[in-house]
Amino acid sequence: MVEQREFLANAIEASVRIGLLLVLAAWCFDIVQPFVIPIAWGIIIAVAQYPGYRRLCVWFGGRRRAAAILIATIDLLVLLVPAVLLSDTLLDGLQGFAKGLQDGTLAVPRLPESVKDWPLVGEPLSGFWNQASQNLAATAAKFTPQLKAAAGWLLSTAAGAGFSVLQFIIAIVIAGALLAQSEASAGFARAVAARLVGEEKGADLARLAETVVRSVTKGILGVALIQAILAGIGFMVMGIPAAGLWALLCLLLSTVQIGIFPITVPILIYVFATADTVPAVLFLVWSLIVGSLDNVLKPLVLGRGVQVPMAVIFVGAIGGFISSGIIGLFVGAVVLTLGYKLLLAWVYERAEG
Repeated sequence: MVEQREFLANAIEASVRIGLLLVLAAWCFDIVQPFVIPIAWGIIIAVAQYPGYRRLCVWFGGRRRAAAILIATIDLLVLLVPAVLLSDTLLDGLQGFAKGLQDGTLAVPRLPESVKDWPLVGEPLSGFWNQASQNLAATAAKFTPQLKAAAGWLLSTAAGAGFSVLQFIIAIVIAGALLAQSEASAGFARAVAARLVGEEKGADLARLAETVVRSVTKGILGVALIQAILAGIGFMVMGIPAAGLWALLCLLLSTVQIGIFPITVPILIYVFATADTVPAVLFLVWSLIVGSLDNVLKPLVLGRGVQVPMAVIFVGAIGGFISSGIIGLFVGAVVLTLGYKLLLAWVYERAEG
């Protein structure tokens, strides 16, 4: 009886302690939940930029804080300058479109007669376009429900994009802080991995995670960002209305491995219908080069040891976008890819053992 009472008392005490720990953990998570995505993105940025940070530390004579501040400042400029430029073009385009539609001065240029000779789509495209050029209001009235739905989606996407830019800024600041304390951060990550799976395996998994994050960030997100910026520059030079919106869509489609051609092809049709031949041809060449960059850059930055199926990246990006907005698009792709590679490492390690 004495032993049973002691066992019962110990069990109750352990249950109370575990319950309090769970309550504390849940409370802490509820507090930091708004910052989970920026923290995750900050860790990804810090891991991806660590090699460059080390070189900067050497150039700065070992001054880690100065190197981290410089990298964070460059990241902010790379984020904010294109965002401001493209958002200006987007706002100007939307304001001009709304004003022209309200005043009745918005006109759609007629397509060349040669468009009718295009196979399959030429005649219906030419008829619809020319009808819109004659009476835009009547043509738009036929698609009122679709236009309202599209307008609502665009407004929510624009609001989400603004919030995502704020999250990106917070993530860059977090990444700078992690880089400034890189040794302590790396030691903490290795300690956590060692506690989970053991000293030797923990070190291996930590190195694998670092390699995967760095490769996917450069190979998927870096290439998508380069393509979107270059495509946006081409849109701005050609005077495409709402160039910022199309560049943002290029970024999204490139991240989920669809590519930018679903955006650039309709814009090319518009350019050839409205611009002179020489600028249109130059824009065609530019669009083909930008759209094909991923075929050249991805094999260079994605190492052989971290090849990832397209389905994993696609599911991670779309799932992250649904759960956390635009920033989740990038974080989801990296996190799911990391989980996929760690799962494979665990499964094959078990099979070999």
